[in-house]
Amino acid sequence: MTWRVLAVDDEPINLEIISETLLDNQCQVELATDGEEAWHRLDTDEAYDLVILDRMMPRMDGLALLRRLKADGRFRRLPVIMQTAASTPEQVRQGIEAGAYYYLTKPYDPRALLAIVRAAIVEIAEHRRAERAETGIAALELAVRGVFRFRNLDQARALANLLAGICPDPAMAAIGLNELLINAVEHGNLGITYQEKLQLRLDNRWEEEVARRLEAAQWRDRTVEVSFEHDDDGIEFVIADQGDGFDATAYLDFDPARACDPNGRGIAMARQLSFSDLQYRGKGNVAVASVRVED
Repeated sequence: MTWRVLAVDDEPINLEIISETLLDNQCQVELATDGEEAWHRLDTDEAYDLVILDRMMPRMDGLALLRRLKADGRFRRLPVIMQTAASTPEQVRQGIEAGAYYYLTKPYDPRALLAIVRAAIVEIAEHRRAERAETGIAALELAVRGVFRFRNLDQARALANLLAGICPDPAMAAIGLNELLINAVEHGNLGITYQEKLQLRLDNRWEEEVARRLEAAQWRDRTVEVSFEHDDDGIEFVIADQGDGFDATAYLDFDPARACDPNGRGIAMARQLSFSDLQYRGKGNVAVASVRVED
């Protein structure tokens, strides 16, 4: 599949770097030199998969364009990578709050750009699978509680989409459930640390390493257990892995210090977009996520 990317920057050299970096990576890159031109392209052609957006530009700057995009229902879920020389924690926080969950600071390493784009594309694919998830699962909708076990990423994705079908907004619930269930496999059962995943993403070896660990004797017998309970007030999901646990406190919110990394935003995205409440219990290997059912 080819991904349509709109790169927006008033500096030709940056557009050239982006185009050359993504040329052989399943991306069709189209260019705009300021926010006004980018908005016109998006407004007349909604079929872009990703926007790489410079912050400092004439006419309409990147932050103004980002806020316009996220206020428009057509583009609310369109991933945006913000690239800028303005990289103080407050400036990065402004971009995150406006909806830029991916960040690159200038000057940047093309390898870092490629890793961020790959990470965004993986999440785009996950979100689209979520939007196509079955929502009319009559038997599961009648259940008041249930328990499931799985061990690999394909099973995690399938189960996330299945369970999302009992939620008021299946597509948004599936985004969060995907993040939590995949996190339980890779960071929980397989023990892949944040720094390890960062390096694996930069080297484009993450999927290879996950597959290797799933078959290794040390980890292959580990499973994740997911239970849910459904009542008149909402749905509570409990996701328990067999790993050593971790301190989730730093990951419940977007951290500007990690904004430029190709990983580390999944738990915060799940908490912000999908659930009314998300907590980690025990030693950090049990996630409890709640979805409130509105009257």
